[in-house]
Amino acid sequence: MKASKAILFNPKSADHKHRIPNSILQVGASIHGKYDYEFVDGNKEKDPWKRIQEYLDTGEFAFFGCTVMPGPQLKQAIPITRKVKEMFPQVTIVWGGYFAGNQYKVALNSGWVDVVIKGPGDTAFPNLIEAVLDEKDDWSHIKNLIYKRGGEFVFTAKEQLPDMDNLPNFPYQKLDEKYPLRNYLGKTFLGNKTLSYHSSFGCPFTCSFCAVVPLYNARWKGMSAERIMKDVDWFIDQYGIDAIEFHDNNFFTSRKRVVEFSKLMLNKGVSWWGEGRIDTINKYSDEDLILMCDAGLKMIFLGAETGNDEVLAQMDKGGTQSGAQIKSFAARMKTIGIVPEYSFVLGMPAETEEKVWEQLEFDISFIKEIKKINPETEIIIYLYSPVPTEGSELYDQIRSQGFSFPEKLEDWLSPSWENFDKRKNPLTPWLTSKMVDRISDFETVLNGFYPTASDFRIKGFKKGLMRSVSSLRYKTGFYRYPYEIKAMHKLWKYRQPEIEGFYAE
Repeated sequence: MKASKAILFNPKSADHKHRIPNSILQVGASIHGKYDYEFVDGNKEKDPWKRIQEYLDTGEFAFFGCTVMPGPQLKQAIPITRKVKEMFPQVTIVWGGYFAGNQYKVALNSGWVDVVIKGPGDTAFPNLIEAVLDEKDDWSHIKNLIYKRGGEFVFTAKEQLPDMDNLPNFPYQKLDEKYPLRNYLGKTFLGNKTLSYHSSFGCPFTCSFCAVVPLYNARWKGMSAERIMKDVDWFIDQYGIDAIEFHDNNFFTSRKRVVEFSKLMLNKGVSWWGEGRIDTINKYSDEDLILMCDAGLKMIFLGAETGNDEVLAQMDKGGTQSGAQIKSFAARMKTIGIVPEYSFVLGMPAETEEKVWEQLEFDISFIKEIKKINPETEIIIYLYSPVPTEGSELYDQIRSQGFSFPEKLEDWLSPSWENFDKRKNPLTPWLTSKMVDRISDFETVLNGFYPTASDFRIKGFKKGLMRSVSSLRYKTGFYRYPYEIKAMHKLWKYRQPEIEGFYAE
């Protein structure tokens, strides 16, 4: 029998242990009933390579599909992909995900990856399987692909985003056979059985620091409220879920969809969280926001980025978002009762070191001002990590200042580049070690004085003691060497949601 099966591999990630692997479920749905396939979830396997090798040793598998996000997933994705290519060279290796799409050069130049799917693979993956099985060397008719022919990169046409309501249902039952779905429903601050869910593709905006932009080119397409609710009701009936994390890049793009979904969620007893933009949600009426709150919305992740209007313009967020709007929206959310979770991107490039310092201190002061306006505001701090948005003014600027990405795929496995992808140590030439320390120390003091509500274990005595110890530092601005706060964070295993997610172990 000719090999024709596919392995769909989800590498291990630090904060994805309890996340249903929606990426490989999406790809599995695209070939379900057409081609045989098996899921391998690196978050659930003690030794994923052993499982993968067992499949490949049968000689029945012709395809290895791997979804690759930047950061921790590379620890498994790179060495396992290399082993597959070295031991089973006849297998066609396909990478998808943000890392693959944005770093296609280093992936394809490694010689271990045969083709990258940039964007949705719902049509691309089954068409690629068909072409390979029919022994067709010409893949140019298959959209959303990047591969090499004759030493040159080949980019096929971009496909329009599909109507998500017309896509096949996720093969949850097949995943459940190997990895019981109940084991993905972990405890978070939202609820005891939290479902991770993805209801849309892309984002309609062009932020110059965002890895989503090169993949979707300011396009967005979402499921209807009714389609989402169908899945939610199924999980309520089958597993008794009481919370949902929507991991869409921008869940709140369509006000009409959100309002319709909120009406359907009333009286369900399910809390939820999602990601959106301040300038978008600020256009919602108070009645809309109150409805969303009544329907269980507890917190919204929002890209504040900075309070500096000039830097917002540099990020392509100017014009529609401003420092004044960021502050007023925090105040507005306080009256509604939904927690705004503001992310800030610190360490943007500037013409001189002095200007970088000025911007850092401005952002620190601005964050503290937000906390005065609405103490419940969650603050997430990232260091600016460049993405290869070729042709953008920001990317040209960072390259002119000496920044470059690794040229070998295996170099991404170094601890420094892993931290880069966690946006905690960006390796950018304009950001000195003293600046990084300043940001890190402030973040430690901030998390001591205002512990995140998403770590529900830090409450009562622990929260009071941490705030008391951090108080003088926070109020005076003396953030250096906050060892006493770090000791408490380590003792109580304080969780930072931007690194470890919401789930409790």
